[in-house]
Amino acid sequence: MPWPTLKKLRGGKRMPVIFPEEAMAVLDSLLFVSPEPLSVKKLSRITGFAPEDVKHLLNQLAELYNQPGHGVQLVEVAHGYQLVTHPQYHSYIEKLHQEKEKISPLSRAALETLGIIVYCQPVTRARIEAIRGVKVDHVLANLLERGLIEEVGRGEGPGRPILYGTTTYFLEYFGLKDIADLPPLESLKKT
Repeated sequence: MPWPTLKKLRGGKRMPVIFPEEAMAVLDSLLFVSPEPLSVKKLSRITGFAPEDVKHLLNQLAELYNQPGHGVQLVEVAHGYQLVTHPQYHSYIEKLHQEKEKISPLSRAALETLGIIVYCQPVTRARIEAIRGVKVDHVLANLLERGLIEEVGRGEGPGRPILYGTTTYFLEYFGLKDIADLPPLESLKKT
């Protein structure tokens, strides 16, 4: 496939990139070492490549990884791009992870609390407790420690209570591109 004339930003001016294969390799290496999804904007800022060129190169990388013989693929997740393994190699990855120290899964209480936060965010501890009917201090501390939720502000009520919301890591953890990818609450009530 012919390479377009890519541009690199330098001092506010766009300059041609002489070796587009090298530009793609730069993006590939950044995606490989990053533990989190990288946005087009961040990749553009780091490399100096124009955002539209970064997007084009990411599309080229995605096509490359979708060809037979690759164990990873490039996916768009959590407002960015990340290299992940192909699903057909899941059993091998699972064996590798079984050898590693196990991280305890989320408890039912944590999942319930997280569900309330997801659909009611920003939400106070008092509101979560009113919905669940139990104290959630320990569960909130656990979700905060895992990086799935964060403090997103203060409420207007007495004492200006802390408001909680989900993080970008939450999207990454559950493999979501955006919070809008979650099923609507109404459809969950019907099941």
